[in-house]
Amino acid sequence: MDINNILSHCDHTLLAVDATWDDIKQICDDGLKYKTASVCIPASYVKQAAEYVEGKLAICTVIGFPNGYSTSAVKAFEAKNAVENGADEIDMVINVGWAKDGRFEDILNEIKEVKSACSGKILKVIIETCLLTDDEKKEMCRVVTESGADFIKTSTGFSKGGATREDIALFAANIGENVKMKAAGGIRSFDDAEDYLNLGCERLGTSAIVKLVKNQEVSGY
Repeated sequence: MDINNILSHCDHTLLAVDATWDDIKQICDDGLKYKTASVCIPASYVKQAAEYVEGKLAICTVIGFPNGYSTSAVKAFEAKNAVENGADEIDMVINVGWAKDGRFEDILNEIKEVKSACSGKILKVIIETCLLTDDEKKEMCRVVTESGADFIKTSTGFSKGGATREDIALFAANIGENVKMKAAGGIRSFDDAEDYLNLGCERLGTSAIVKLVKNQEVSGY
């Protein structure tokens, strides 16, 4: 698969707790140079980044991150504020405890509330697959499908596991036609990226792919 095609599906990500503006600016520069799908950055940098890229690159941020247990009202406010600051895409974390409790209708209502707050911007729903059973993942496929969200996403990358090929296959078998898939967490090679795209993912959450391309350039390949 052509590397430019892979890059066009990458949400080039930096969510480290100690990320500075210089770090975020570099992520934006990389996203612009390599034409990634977006850059995914902390909400506190969205306004500055949006002004910096001047509409030439999609700005994505995370809501209820990384644990997902903020109240629904707080998540909706976060989403609304991020969009007002210039975010083009929102990745929200579900309340995993509610999923373990079987409170799937509460999760559905929360996602709908956040989607409304996004004012038409893309919403991706992180379900943290490493913490759910297969039955819970299937229920979340139903919930995300019914919610009107645009994507179902595997992972934050901050829990005990990331994307797996098995989970993407489960998603593909259980989501509706209106839902796209994003794999995130542990995508560290071109082969990983190509595998997930071939399995049907529209987006990849990763910081590694751009780094690999830059390393190849330095090496003269």
